[in-house]
Amino acid sequence: MPLVSMKNMLQRAWQGRYAVGHFNINNLEFAQAILLGAEEEEAPVILAVSPGYIDHLGGLRTAAVMVKELVKEYRITVPVALHLDHGSSYEQCLEAMEAGFTSVMIDASHHPLEQNISVTKQVVKAAREFGASVEAEVGRIGGKEDDLVVDEADAMYAIPEECERLVKETGVDCLAPALGSVHGPYKGKPKLGFAQMEEIGRRTGVPLVLHGGTGIPLADIQKAISLGTAKINVNTENQWAFTRGICRMFRENEGLYDPRKYLGAGREEVKQTVKQKIREFGSANKAAEALLPSSSHA
Repeated sequence: MPLVSMKNMLQRAWQGRYAVGHFNINNLEFAQAILLGAEEEEAPVILAVSPGYIDHLGGLRTAAVMVKELVKEYRITVPVALHLDHGSSYEQCLEAMEAGFTSVMIDASHHPLEQNISVTKQVVKAAREFGASVEAEVGRIGGKEDDLVVDEADAMYAIPEECERLVKETGVDCLAPALGSVHGPYKGKPKLGFAQMEEIGRRTGVPLVLHGGTGIPLADIQKAISLGTAKINVNTENQWAFTRGICRMFRENEGLYDPRKYLGAGREEVKQTVKQKIREFGSANKAAEALLPSSSHA
């Protein structure tokens, strides 16, 4: 089926109190693994490209064509959104939508709120022309995302009033408030701001997004979902899985040189990780539901 925006699948997840998995595609094998895993679990899924991987994938158009053709080749029947993760500017978001992406994240969280709102409004206006969905961020999520490093001193919890204002003034489809999650491995136990999450969900009335899904205990994931988180981003755990599969193949097969064999082992590890996350997020067997029209209220 054709690629879709995130809007409807996230609305349905928000109303049904489960979350859709967002998984970054870092190469061909990642894209294959994510699509096949979602199809086997009959789950809606979001494939994402972060700015640091655009050149590695051969550009936004190449990434879009790769995903579209894999969907056709594998006869994927579940809803699939192709999302630009942490879009750095209006221009980059526009380029992604022109290339065929059905969703974009504009990350202007490093700007003052007024500028964040102004840039996000521009992106939302363009996205409406493309039928694409838009995610925004308020506050700064710690850790490392590609070449951007946000240390603990700079990371802060999002302010509920600012989240409410941004959503109301921009019309974004979902919001990623900084609430204690980080990109990459956690140093110690994650400390998510559940009280703020609940208030932000109530004030904004849109699905919330949890970045840095790797390493968060399942109980915390489930609590976040119960408070309105409908999209959870996972990348580091899939990178670990891919590397683990490749390393195992080299340990067990001296002299191995065929890329299909060791990359295939990495792909299988990613697929199994994706399937596990889908089940943990509660989105297994929700593909048909994700295609149904959703109401505007939870």
